Amino acid sequence: MDNCIFCKIVAKQIPSTIVYEDESLLAFKDIHPAAPVHLLIIPKKHIDTLSSAQSEHTELLGKMLALVPKLATEHGCAPTVMADGSLSGGYKTLINTGPDGGQEVYHLHTHLIGGPQPWRGQNK
Repeated sequence: MDNCIFCKIVAKQIPSTIVYEDESLLAFKDIHPAAPVHLLIIPKKHIDTLSSAQSEHTELLGKMLALVPKLATEHGCAPTVMADGSLSGGYKTLINTGPDGGQEVYHLHTHLIGGPQPWRGQNK
């Protein structure tokens, strides 16, 4: 895709802070983070939306999802078991699809969002 910003990042035509790369995936820091950890995981192959993914993309989609906990651990936001057995930390994954789904860049991507939630401890 000639005009796709994520394809340009894959091609190294636009700089980004890359945190992971292999033959099929690229992960980098979001330039407008919504949390202390906000990474985007994208396939190097252009697929415009999750709804456009076909059965031949199953392995790639699984690989994208399997990368999330690895990156969450590396960036300090994976859930951890405390001494009392309770869980601490954690992250959210998000795939926006289409205009009503809030998708802004039409290249499939998974958001990994983690870190302290600013609304914790507030009554709403």
